[in-house]
Amino acid sequence: MTATTTYSDSAERLDALPVSGWHRRMTAIVGIGSFFDLYEVFLGGVLATVLAEQWGLGTTGKAMVIAAAFAGMFVGALAMSSLADRIGRRKVFMLNLASYSVLSIAAGFSPNLTVFVILRFLCGVGIGSELVLVDTYLAEFLPGRVRGRYISWAYVVGFLGVPLAALIGARVVAKHQILGLDGWRWLLIAGGLGAVFVFAARTLLPESPRWLESRGRYAEADAIVSDIERRSGAVRAARTEQPHTQPADAPVEARRVPLRVLLGVEYRRRTVMLAVFNVLQTVGYYGFGTLAPLVLKSKGYNVTDSLGFAALSFLGYPIGALVAVPIVERVERKFLIIVAAVLMALFGITFGVATNTAVIVSAGFLLTVSSNVFSNAYHVYQAEIFPTTVRSSAVGSCYSLSRLTSAVLPFIAVSALDHFHAGGVFAGSAVIMAVLCVDIGLFGPRTTGRSLEDVNERVAEVAAVR
Repeated sequence: MTATTTYSDSAERLDALPVSGWHRRMTAIVGIGSFFDLYEVFLGGVLATVLAEQWGLGTTGKAMVIAAAFAGMFVGALAMSSLADRIGRRKVFMLNLASYSVLSIAAGFSPNLTVFVILRFLCGVGIGSELVLVDTYLAEFLPGRVRGRYISWAYVVGFLGVPLAALIGARVVAKHQILGLDGWRWLLIAGGLGAVFVFAARTLLPESPRWLESRGRYAEADAIVSDIERRSGAVRAARTEQPHTQPADAPVEARRVPLRVLLGVEYRRRTVMLAVFNVLQTVGYYGFGTLAPLVLKSKGYNVTDSLGFAALSFLGYPIGALVAVPIVERVERKFLIIVAAVLMALFGITFGVATNTAVIVSAGFLLTVSSNVFSNAYHVYQAEIFPTTVRSSAVGSCYSLSRLTSAVLPFIAVSALDHFHAGGVFAGSAVIMAVLCVDIGLFGPRTTGRSLEDVNERVAEVAAVR
């Protein structure tokens, strides 16, 4: 397989563009879509807390409520991200939200746990590759000098869904019923209806020119980039020769990228590093978000108070994403990830052992701030370290492992919470985050401020040798 990593005309032109209103609108539309993935991720803990009382769920039942969507996200991240390398980023973007919207509304009318778990699984399949595509799509459009900052802004928008899930959960659950339906059902219906509006907005998004060129569709790529140049006030002078008559690389056949390619000599080091990273980061990052309401409940707070305090802690997610905006381009991303991971471990232990309400909420808030500096940095990072032809497949395959881990984690974590209490759970999480720091510190490449083609130049050299 030939790696398409040399400079293409579209890549040079996109990287040379001034940042304009077009870039900001695109980032906002993409970021709003990530809202629903993140809303779903943290909704599991809210629903588990509520349904444990309403349906009389035990440890396994609560774990199933949390795990169902994550299991679906594993399938979705693996299948849909690979599909995006075959048929395009934009088409899969649309398919994601359309299927999620229908299934989330259906889940709101679940009559029992079995139907609920099945529909939540299917919701996860629908939305599973959303964040992978957010990272990939934005990375392929944004100039290298602002790539990290603008992807961070997209996640500022998206992470508003996290405290909102807990806050609305607390308020809606407290009212018990609205128009004859239980409050928790409206949390699912609202997510589905909101996705319809974002689906409509995404019809305005173009296909990735980098992806089009990787498929040999040079005229389409040229037309899209020319339109963006016009909208950005940077129209190029007319060219006398036909564009793209001698492409740097042959177009790659539109087919699924098999795992053996990602584990071949060109990509093995980065694939293994990112796969290990995604398994480990799940424990430190999603472990808190999904367990926080249950941890607070185990500390003696009632359902409404637990969700309210969790919402206050979760305010750190959008604030952390905002904190990341000015620093993600100034600090080498792999090192920023390591520092944030250390802070997550320290604040997690504090949250686990604390008994004072103010300390609990403060530690939770600082943990979520650190978590989203961490999250924004690694979402930018993982989209930078593979070339266009395999970017979505590679990131999706590795990221899907975080979803698989998230699906298994509740069965371990909820039981561990019962046996070892919160302090023991978060101490174990701290050890795992330490291993994560070693993984990315030793094996991750540097990316900050570099073009995607520069970051992957070494990959191209290895492929050329072969």
